[in-house]
Amino acid sequence: MTKPRVGVVAYWKGYDRRMYLKAARLADELGYDSFWVPEAWGYDVFPLIAEMARDTRRIKLGTGIINVFSRSPGLIAMSAATLDEISGGRFLLGMGTSAHRVIEGFHGRPFDRPLTQVKDTIKVVRGLLRGDSLDQCGAELHRYRPFKLATRGPHRVPIYIAALKQKAIEAVGELADGWMPAFWPYAELHRGLASLHEGARRAGRDPSSVDVALITAAIPMGRRGATKIAKEIISFYVGGMGDFYRELLSGLGFRDECARITELYANHATRAQAKDAVPDAMVEAMTVSGDPLECRARLATLGAHGVDTPLLGLPATQSWPATAAYLHAMAPGRLPSVAQVVATGVVRAADGVVALRGR
Repeated sequence: MTKPRVGVVAYWKGYDRRMYLKAARLADELGYDSFWVPEAWGYDVFPLIAEMARDTRRIKLGTGIINVFSRSPGLIAMSAATLDEISGGRFLLGMGTSAHRVIEGFHGRPFDRPLTQVKDTIKVVRGLLRGDSLDQCGAELHRYRPFKLATRGPHRVPIYIAALKQKAIEAVGELADGWMPAFWPYAELHRGLASLHEGARRAGRDPSSVDVALITAAIPMGRRGATKIAKEIISFYVGGMGDFYRELLSGLGFRDECARITELYANHATRAQAKDAVPDAMVEAMTVSGDPLECRARLATLGAHGVDTPLLGLPATQSWPATAAYLHAMAPGRLPSVAQVVATGVVRAADGVVALRGR
């Protein structure tokens, strides 16, 4: 029986770099398909992936994600080619627009024509990695000279794009190898898939060739505790991570709930109450939560909604035992029965995930 393809996305804020290196090693050993490292305004992601590539053997390693504004498309291509070589062909390039607050407020770059910037970056990076002349890549925003990437290419680096809006998703279908939606209700994923398939068909591509790698929160612990943590995560993304998630979920049946969450989150005096405005229906719609066996059973259903590669969000914890326990509990092909759960020693932990006795 073929093991399911499951990846891990590390949490982006305030993490311990050395712990993520250990997590990548363990994920490699446990059979995860990929390990994705985020970038916002903390560590530079490319050196970290290079470090992981030298310390792992099989697992694919991806940027989860970088923005397309703070680095030039040429520099992104150079970094991708370098990591493709260091990793032995295991590198995945995940990109997106980020948001205007980050691009303009942190990087000091104008957040202009984000969709065109994404499309140009894909074209330039793809062309350079393939060995094409830069002036022949079909970019719209700049007139390039006939440079070629001076590496021992060509390089076959899959390009994944994080996109939530219709036109952006269509562009993924036209140009990219994978789509990385996040916090999208599973039962409504067909709406995004329709846009993805439309873009692919328009470009003469087979829609099934585009990997749907859905980022989801997985919380393998008791039902009550899992629901509490899931609501905290959802309220943070709806209320505190810009407009994208609020707009998405508002259009997928949760308009009033998103308005209330945003209202509470915007006021520091009421921010702690925002999680209480997240209904159980939102938790059920877009998270994998419950005890480990429940989570694994739910994970197995995502393929029916069109998900090719579920990407499990690594818990935002600085505890290595909790992180290791999480990876063990959700590993592909692991813990298929209650007897094995007991034998492995999975127990609930106070910090909101699971812990393994004797590990």
